Amino acid sequence: MSLHRTSLSVVALAATSALVAGCAAGGPAAEPVATETPTGEVTFWSFLSGMSDVAAAFNASQDDITVNFEEIPNGANGGYTKLSAAIESGSGPDVVGIEYDRLPGFVAAEQLAPVDGLVSGDVLGEYDEQVRNLVSFGDAAYALPYDAPPMVIWYRQDVLEAAGVDVPTTWDEFEDAARAVKAVNPDAYLTSFFTNEPQLAPMSWQAGAEWFSVEDDSWKVAIDDDESQEVADYWQRLIDEGLVKKQLGFSDEWTADLNSGVVNAWVGGSWSASALKTRTEASGQEGKWIAAAPPLWDGEPSGALSGGTSFAIPENSDNAAAAAVFLEWLVTSPDAIEARGAVGTAYLAYPGLNDVAASVAPTDYYGNDIYEVFDEASANLGEWAWGPKYDLTATALKDSVTASPTLSDALTSTQKSTVDGLEKLGLDITE
Repeated sequence: MSLHRTSLSVVALAATSALVAGCAAGGPAAEPVATETPTGEVTFWSFLSGMSDVAAAFNASQDDITVNFEEIPNGANGGYTKLSAAIESGSGPDVVGIEYDRLPGFVAAEQLAPVDGLVSGDVLGEYDEQVRNLVSFGDAAYALPYDAPPMVIWYRQDVLEAAGVDVPTTWDEFEDAARAVKAVNPDAYLTSFFTNEPQLAPMSWQAGAEWFSVEDDSWKVAIDDDESQEVADYWQRLIDEGLVKKQLGFSDEWTADLNSGVVNAWVGGSWSASALKTRTEASGQEGKWIAAAPPLWDGEPSGALSGGTSFAIPENSDNAAAAAVFLEWLVTSPDAIEARGAVGTAYLAYPGLNDVAASVAPTDYYGNDIYEVFDEASANLGEWAWGPKYDLTATALKDSVTASPTLSDALTSTQKSTVDGLEKLGLDITE
């Protein structure tokens, strides 16, 4: 019995505060794909930039379906609250973007339709298994993956060269590089640790942690497991020794530090290439930045995703058949990627699309082939599942990283807050 087959038996029952054994499917069976050509209007919500152009390209490509696009705020700015309320009131969209870590919550609330019977049968089978598992619960998939952004590290190659070090391949070498950069310029840091956007989840994933799993028909929560504590202790040591700067990510201070050479690396994702270019091109840093796969902990190749979005069909869509046609085109068609244009550096989940993505992304800004690095960083994704109400965990983690004396303490605090919050929802929890 697989983790993801079992987990929806737990996840879906969050809404009813009950727990049963077995491998029940997570929702009603999807309607079969219609034999006639779907027609009509489809309402499409997304917070991703460029999606209005994608909708326009789809509309221009055929005459049967009209997609009406609406940009919504991202989750941090109320987008998911708006979406949940709209679905409950019957005024929601027909297709919507939902990040992987928030998808289980919408499934648990029974707000999404299974897509297996709505899209072509072979589409889901084309995805990487771990990526497919992020949208699959019980016997059904509740979304189609859009992007699968690997965690990568961006380095100022010229700063590493001036410090006499190569691109780190292990985390020990990363620490050595941080010391070498500091030795050359006492006012400089190799990188930052963000307090408002802590990367502890993907860092722990890459180290082999599993924050959420199912054990004996209850949720096992292990945010402060040994692997995660090792990650926390590592970064705390670098912070305490002045090798890493603890600061607000995406702030004016951080941007100024990137441009002045105070901060010279960024633990981000494939999506962060466009943000890095925007923040540093005015200071003449074109060609100085390179991408690299994350260093290894134990010598074994391992990777993790940093964010990522799927697209789903709400359970009360007025036109699910037409929505499914657009959904499949959105996540599998090269035309959709071209239409979105150079608004970012998406690393697409569906096979065969990343050559197109690379052709429209701002890749020339970097000193190496960043999509080749994305391929490398995506090659060995470890097992990972998001919890049934991850917004509880994300909020607790941000608060704890700011308030706790150490990152280890922050993990312990986040563990307690998550367990307490899930138990208040009626879930059985083990630690």
